Amino acid sequence: MKSIVMTIAAVMIQGATMQAHAQTTPGSVELRREAFQKEIGGKKVDLYTLRAGGMVVKITNQGGKIVQLLVPDKNNRMGDVVLGYETVDQYVAGRASFGAIIGRFANRIAKGRFTLDGRDYQLPVNNGPNHLHGGRGTHFLVFDAQQLDDRTLQLIYNFKDGEEGYPGNTTLRVAYAVTDDQEVRISYEALTDKPTVVNFTNHAFFNLAGEGRGDILDHDLTINADRFTPIDSTSIPTGELRPVKGTPMDFTRPTRIGARITENDEQLKFGTGYDHNYVLNKAGGELSFAARLSDPVSGRIMEVYTTEPGMQLYTGNFLTGQGPDIGKGGKSYPVRSAVCLETQHFPDSPNKPSFPTTTLRPGQWFTSTTVYGFSPRFPVAGR
Repeated sequence: MKSIVMTIAAVMIQGATMQAHAQTTPGSVELRREAFQKEIGGKKVDLYTLRAGGMVVKITNQGGKIVQLLVPDKNNRMGDVVLGYETVDQYVAGRASFGAIIGRFANRIAKGRFTLDGRDYQLPVNNGPNHLHGGRGTHFLVFDAQQLDDRTLQLIYNFKDGEEGYPGNTTLRVAYAVTDDQEVRISYEALTDKPTVVNFTNHAFFNLAGEGRGDILDHDLTINADRFTPIDSTSIPTGELRPVKGTPMDFTRPTRIGARITENDEQLKFGTGYDHNYVLNKAGGELSFAARLSDPVSGRIMEVYTTEPGMQLYTGNFLTGQGPDIGKGGKSYPVRSAVCLETQHFPDSPNKPSFPTTTLRPGQWFTSTTVYGFSPRFPVAGR
């Protein structure tokens, strides 16, 4: 994997000034740990802080959510680049997907139905006619948590056989780790005692200008994918792997997210913007480059690497700026004020035999890793 490495001088400057910037940068909220310390369903909730390389990441075990992610801009000012809330009560009452681990099955399953080994399963329908994000999945629930050190947090959730209609007692273990190269590494492992289907992702809503600081339409995006999975009017893949070339879905070269988002295109109408899975260019399950996002004003850059075969691009099409979309510091999160780059297997895979399988059987390990790496483009360094 190509590391995102800052210059030694930049790291030294950033390390010396991180605390001041984290407290004084306008718009960055100082979170109170006690606002996350309570019991939900008999399980303790808390806020955990990871630090390395000048980066600060705050995570709650309610949904395994990234609550805050502080990284420097081109002027070495720290800023929070993920949407979220200031209290666990707001997370319980608000938009459950903000920053969350999504499981047992990320994305959609058509009509909430699938067949495995000749047996039919019916899941809750919670997104039009379809099943989305595991129903009341991990984004609503509390993980068991253990902070291993200043850089690493381990989260565990045990799905029960029949929970939300899925077969098998299935254990999910997620590790968040931060590195000196300003990377957030998310590793997933899962085991089951019955044949089942699994698909996990993180649903962070990114705005590299800073959360609550406008839309992401001027962010430049590159996706390492020559094909995508077109959807029907209910956002279920048709099964086709369609070339992106010559369509508004083409991000093979750096392109403004807003450049074509309002074009008269059937796929953009179906998704109300971008809400599509990309077929990443890769040979197998190796950790490889998936995407690059950059904000020209702040100079912040984020690169994504993953072992997953796909990535869902979602441009915050259903954010409203009201109610659950009032976030940290009372800031409004209106439509397209964030972008999600959700590494995962393809939507509706249990019903599409030609897609990479999401079946997990007893004795098998599900493993997956995704890395979000950050760096500022320093004017002095000419980057």
